[in-house]
Amino acid sequence: MALSSKYLFIASMDVDAEKGDLFDEVYDTEHCPLLSEVPGVVSVSRFETQPLKMIMGGETRTIVVENEPKYHALYELEDPAVLTSREWADAVDSGRWPDQVRPYTKNRRHVLLRLTYPEG
Repeated sequence: MALSSKYLFIASMDVDAEKGDLFDEVYDTEHCPLLSEVPGVVSVSRFETQPLKMIMGGETRTIVVENEPKYHALYELEDPAVLTSREWADAVDSGRWPDQVRPYTKNRRHVLLRLTYPEG
């Protein structure tokens, strides 16, 4: 994954099972597109946690992180100040997300990362 900026904001969460279809629809057709238009947002991608097996120390291991959220959105940012901008605030509270989806999310985590390699 080649990044074109030095900051990555990750929003992770779970959603009530009965709201899963609405969550995916609104996230894909409204929430991500609105946030991708915010000045300073370079890109937006969504991911879903998958089972993890890997070789470490010559041994195949199954890695389980307790309480890890299922859904993750990655926002590549030009600067962390994007997250406190009026444009971000307007976009994050637009559409059906704040009233029809957000109340049914749980186990939310928000992380801001700064690129350290390469050329960090």
